[in-house]
Order: sequence, then structure tokens, then C-alpha cells
Amino acid sequence: MENELNTNEHHESGTLHVSNMYENWFLDYASYVILERAVPSVYDGLKPVQRRIMHAMKEMDDGRFNKVANIIGSTMQYHPHGDAAIGDAIVNMGQKNLLIETQGNWGDVRTGDSAAAPRYIEARLSKFALDVVFNPKTTDWQQSYDGRKREPINLPVKFPLLLAQGVEGIAVGLATKIMPHNVQELLKASIDLLRGKNVQLYPDFPTGGMADFSNYNGGQKGGKIRVRARMEVVDNKTILIKEIPYSTTTSSLIDSIIKANDQGKIKIKKVVDNTAAEVEIEISLGAGQSPDVTIAALYAFTDCEVSISPNACVIIDETPHFLPVEEVLKFNTQNTLELLQKELEIQKAELLEKILFSSLEKIFIENRIYRDIEECETWEAVLKTIDKGLDPYKKDFYREIKEEDIVRLTEIKIKRISKFDTFKADELLKGMQGELEEVEEHLQNLVDYAIDYFKNILKKYGKDFDRQTEITSFDTIQAAKVAANNAKLYVNAKEGFIGYALKKEEGVEEVMECSDIDDIIVFRKDGKYTITKIADKVFVGKDIIHTEVYVKGDERKVYNAAYVDGTTGVARVKRFQVLSFTRDREYDVTKGTKGSKVLYFTANPNGEAEIVGVTLSPNSKAKIKSFEYDFAELEIKGKTSQGNILTKYPVRRVYLKQEGVSTLPAVDLWYDEAVGLLNKDENGKYLGKFNDEDKIIVFYDSGEYELTNFDLINRYDPRRVVLLEKFRPEKPITAVHYDTDKRAYYVKRFIVETTSLNKRFKYITDFSASRLLLVTTQQNPVAEIAYKIGRKKTKTEMNLKLFVDVMGWKALGKKLPYETSVEATLVSPDDEITDEDGKRKKKEVEAPKGPEAGGGLGLF
Repeated sequence: MENELNTNEHHESGTLHVSNMYENWFLDYASYVILERAVPSVYDGLKPVQRRIMHAMKEMDDGRFNKVANIIGSTMQYHPHGDAAIGDAIVNMGQKNLLIETQGNWGDVRTGDSAAAPRYIEARLSKFALDVVFNPKTTDWQQSYDGRKREPINLPVKFPLLLAQGVEGIAVGLATKIMPHNVQELLKASIDLLRGKNVQLYPDFPTGGMADFSNYNGGQKGGKIRVRARMEVVDNKTILIKEIPYSTTTSSLIDSIIKANDQGKIKIKKVVDNTAAEVEIEISLGAGQSPDVTIAALYAFTDCEVSISPNACVIIDETPHFLPVEEVLKFNTQNTLELLQKELEIQKAELLEKILFSSLEKIFIENRIYRDIEECETWEAVLKTIDKGLDPYKKDFYREIKEEDIVRLTEIKIKRISKFDTFKADELLKGMQGELEEVEEHLQNLVDYAIDYFKNILKKYGKDFDRQTEITSFDTIQAAKVAANNAKLYVNAKEGFIGYALKKEEGVEEVMECSDIDDIIVFRKDGKYTITKIADKVFVGKDIIHTEVYVKGDERKVYNAAYVDGTTGVARVKRFQVLSFTRDREYDVTKGTKGSKVLYFTANPNGEAEIVGVTLSPNSKAKIKSFEYDFAELEIKGKTSQGNILTKYPVRRVYLKQEGVSTLPAVDLWYDEAVGLLNKDENGKYLGKFNDEDKIIVFYDSGEYELTNFDLINRYDPRRVVLLEKFRPEKPITAVHYDTDKRAYYVKRFIVETTSLNKRFKYITDFSASRLLLVTTQQNPVAEIAYKIGRKKTKTEMNLKLFVDVMGWKALGKKLPYETSVEATLVSPDDEITDEDGKRKKKEVEAPKGPEAGGGLGLF
């Protein structure tokens, strides 16, 4: 009670408690960090330290480079923090190659190398910065922290600088992360906004790479960007990384690759950083490793793919706001419009003043008013005489003539009066009047003027800012599908243990290779089965009859089983799939009654249905004690189905009598040329129906072909693929190519004779300048052949099937009767793709037409 009374007394006396002091101090500190350190202003896109650096550099600017150490010293007049923070900010801005022109070792954002010490490197403002960032006439100023200098509140930036540079900052209670965007695209988007169009912006990263902006969400919190490295397959043993994801370095990327290899997620022999002027990380693959699967694994398990979460937060009127980047651009565009208007108004005012004084000067000299003041004895009389001499002309001026205007007339030197040229004065006034009319026209058509301003900036600087990051979309890579087999699955069937640490125990059998992230499905004799994560050793139940790596959603995997029900003694058969699961939960092949057991079980990767023999117990009352059963008669159902009755009599055994064939229909596949992946989602070019034995044939711009399986994890480089389709062995390939050795163009038709998968075969000559002009599998290909005779360019259509017969795949072909500047373009329509019934399958999305499309079109 006494404590409460004392507390009240303190409040009444105005005493502030320590808790209240901390609360106020914390709010002050948080506000300071948000406004003065971490979050940029939407007006000029700069944090305070960046703004002060730019202001200090402008004060120092004489066109020459300055030591960064000197720039840091000048900036410290305005920025009340240490030199290290200023130096880091300068290096960060210099590495963006937009506002600051650099000289010396400024480090490398791609490799993570740091810049040299400030005393060794130099910088100056770029021409771009001088054009768009500064104008003292439109700048609002404030006192520096110590009151000795003045500094800009915001720089008058006439460009969406914040979005061009990007920014990251962590404040107290909030953070900002705005991605860098492409300068060309920002300028074009600003023009579109001024024209009343809607715009959509996507980041562009200086490290290049590929990015999926499907969930960008305007750069706001909750959005996500997936960024991938760009890779090239040199041969079956080498992969090159040519561009890296934003926010990574070559060093961190290599570390993540080595870590994934050490963990067994991927299998590589070595990785070498050859980065110099361009990024190049060379990855050598282990024996038997597929480059395509390895690339998918690199995306799944290393920093070759990273996810970035943007969070666009900016300061508007001393308050943090969370805005989408399109709104930030609207704000910047409107701010530029207002700054341009302000500049024009200042220019107009200056021109009016120049015209006014030039007119006064002309009147003062031409009308010899200067002579009327010769007799005046006082200063007041001089001013009054001049003012009286100007009276007849005052009505023509845009404002009232003031005393200071008259004083300026008295300051004109006699030499200037004696050399006064009326004609030149009139021409000068005429020129200024023309400028004034032009300025007034710009003010009346301010939006058009701003559009022209942005166009001029785009023309002047846009060529230096081509897009670096490719905008694309990615399929989600299932890690389990691409993980390297870094472990072996061992099973102790009798005791009921599985894992990769059982190999030294008695009764253990090796089942298969797997990865340490796989799920394993285990079936037992009592009909129970479960799906569990692989581990070094795990108990799953005794009397295991089958175990394998489980692939979720595998619609081709079918299990055939015969079992006896423990309650009724009835034998049943079933075919079922396990498309989904709850890990470590027990499921039943049988009805789940006590005493049930499995008589026969097979796991079929493509829905095969075998014929089994059934032998009944000799003591059964059945007349026929041995018969056959064909699983093909059974419908495939879900995992909870109880199946059909096989027999009501006791069964002695069920055994395999004849291997089965697949009962599943062929699968329809498409090729998405944008991402280089096969799919079943009807994205891209329809390829046809595929059964187990079918293959894909790929033709590359290098004059090579390759056969692959139709696994959905296969990856094809769309920049190199000329044609990709279902392989039909009977279809001839038609190609037009140039042979460097013979210096001639040839047409050849051949049948693919090789059967090796994932191996490239070159079907044109292997000379350095030999090249492919056209390749197609059309039955009756017709090409437009363009060639030169002398200086005249001529075109003709040619039926390539009639021109040359089918020959061996290594043959040179038949020579074209044209020698120079030959181009070949396919003009015949594509063959129809048919299903097994011979009916044309609808192409949900047609393949694009043009030189870049695969589809058998010409390359050149």
C-alpha cells in the first residue's frame, strides 16, 4: 500500500519513471534508425548516407577522379557516423555502375572480392548522375548536423533511381528489400504511365541468371522470386555455370556445390572457378552421371537456385510506407513531372527577367535617358529622372518596374553604351522571346514534355543497360527425383529392419541404391504396409515381402496381390495404386482381419498384369485343384479396395506362370520450349502418346542428334534445341547443311541407326565452320532456298524428298547447285501427330513459328 502511495506521489510531482524514459528513448532511437539510416526516401531513392555522398561529390566535382578517401572526408562534414560506413556505401554505389564512375579495384559482386582500401581507389560522378540527379535551383536545403553546412533534404532526381539501384536495409521493427530493376524498362514504363497505361515491373539483376517472377507480388512482403544460375552442357562429363543467381557469389556457390557433393546429394569429380571477365564455374561429372539430372540436382540442392523475398518499404513524408513497385514508379514519375514543371517555371521566370532588363536597357540607351541624368545633382533625382523616362513603356512590361531595376540601369558602363548595337539587341530579345514561347508551350503540354525527357534519357543512356536476367518460369524440382544415389537400401526381411547401416548383419540383403532423403515403402506378409523415411536402421515389422523407394503420385506403379482373409478364409485378388500417404502410418493390403496373410505380391513399374497359377489345398472340396488367373481381368483401384474373390477354397500356393504386359494407356506428353522441359500439363508443343519403349529425339543447332527417354526430369537447352519430338525409327531425317571442306551446300536424308541413349551423334561434317541450315522429320519437306547469283538474290522452292534419296546417317548427301549465301527455310506444313487410332491429337498449344522455334524450321 505504501508503494502504491509513493508511486502516485511521484506521478503527481511530475517525476518520470525509468520505464517511461526507456519507452521514449526507444521510440526516438527507432525513428532515427528508420528515417536517418536504413530506409530510403521515395523522392530521390537514397538513404541519408548515399544522399550526403552524392552531395559531397557534387561539391568536389571538377570532371576529374577523386580519391575515395577524400570523398569520405568530405562526406563526414554532413554524415555524423564513421568513415567505414561511408566507405562501404560508396563502394556499394560504385559497384552498381549507375551514379558513380570508378577507377581502380572496386571488388566484384560476382566473386565476392572486396574493394581496395579507399586511399587506392578513385571515383567521380557519372554523366548520368550529373544529368538526372542535381539541380540546386530545385533543391530544398537544411542545416547539416553541426550547423556549419547546408545539405539537401532530398536531391531533385528526375528518374526512378530507387527501383534502378535497389536497396536493402534493416531498421528497428521493420526492414526494406527492394530489388534492382532495368533502366530501359523503367524509362519505358514511366512513359507508359504518362500515357495512361498500366505497367508491370520485374527486377533485373547485375549477375544475370534466370528468374521466375510468378509470385513477385509487386515486390511487397509475402512475394517470392526464384533465381537460377545459367548453365551449359559442354559434353557428357562437363557442365559450365555462366551466370549466377543474385545474392550469391562464385565462392558461396562453389561452397554449396561441394557441400551437396559431400552429403551425397550430387556426384561430381571436381569444381573449378575459371571466372575472369565473365563468370565460368566448371563442374566435372562422375562416371555414369547424366548432365541433365545433375543440373536438376544442382538447382534442388545448391545455391544454383535461391529464393529471394522482397519487401518494398520507403519513406514518404517522414513516415515508412509499404508499396508495390508499380506504385513507387508512379510516385517517381509524378515527382519527375513536378520537378520538370518547377524547372520550366524557374526558367520562365529567369527569361522574363532577362527580357525585362534587356528591354529596359534598350529603352534606356536608344532614348538617351542616360543623358537626362547628367544635370541631376542628387541620387534621388537620378532615379526619378530615369523612372520618368520609362513611364511611356511601363504598360508593356509583365510586372511593375522597381527601384532595383532602375539602379541596375545606372550601373551600365559608358563603354557598353557607346558600343550598343540595336540590331543585335533586337536579335537577342527575339531569341529570348522564342525561348519563352517554347517554355510556355512545354508548360502547357507538360506530359508530352516529360515523355520527351524520358525518351531522351533512354536514347542517351539506355544502350548501356540491356536486360541481364532472363524472365522465365520454373517447374518445381522434386528433390527426391534428382538426388544422387548416395546410399544403399538394405533389408533384414525376417527381423523386420531396413536402412543403410545393416550390411554387416546376418540375414541382410541389398535391395537397391537410393538417396538419404528417399521415402521407402515396405510390405509385410501379414498384409500391412507402411511408408517411412530411410534411416541408418529402422524397424518396420517382421516378415517383409517387398520394399522399394516410394515415388509419390506415380500413376504408372501398380501392385498386384493375392491374399487370404483371416476371418472368412476366402482368397482375394486386387490391383491397386498408392498415390498418397501419411508417413509411418500402417495400411492394409488385406481387409485387416486377424490371421490374414498375403499369398502373392508383385510391384509393377508400368502397370503390368501377369498370369499366375493357383494350386488349392489337396484336402479342399473343389473339383479343379489347379487353375490360372490373369490379373489383366482386374480393374486397378485405390489402396483401400478389398479386391475380387479368387476362390473360396483353401489355397496352397500362388505362383507366377507368365510375365505380363502393361495394361495402362500410353501417356500424352508436351514439350515446353520456354523452359526446356517435358510435361503432362499441356504446356507447349504436343509430342504424342508414349509407351515404355518410346524415346525422344533431339536435334541441336550444332548438327547433332540425341536419343533420350521421356522422363519428366530431363532438361533440354531451348537455345540449342532446333527440333524435339517423339522418336519414330521409320521416319527419315532431312537436313540441309554446309560443308567447310568442300565449300558446298548439301541435302541429305537418313534413318537413325543408333540406339544409345543420352549420347550425341553428329550427322554433318565435323569441320569448325560446317553448319546446319535446316533439319526436319516431315514426310514431304518443301524448303524455300534463297541464294545469290552474282549480286542478285533469288529464291526457289524445292521438294527435298524428291531431290535426294535416303542414305546412311554418315553420308555427305547430294550437293545443291548453289554456291553462295544459301539460306533454307521450311515452308511445308507440319505432319499431323496421330494417336494409336490414327486420329489427330489436338495440339492444345501450338509450337511457335519462326527461326527460333524447333519444329523443323530453318535456322538461318
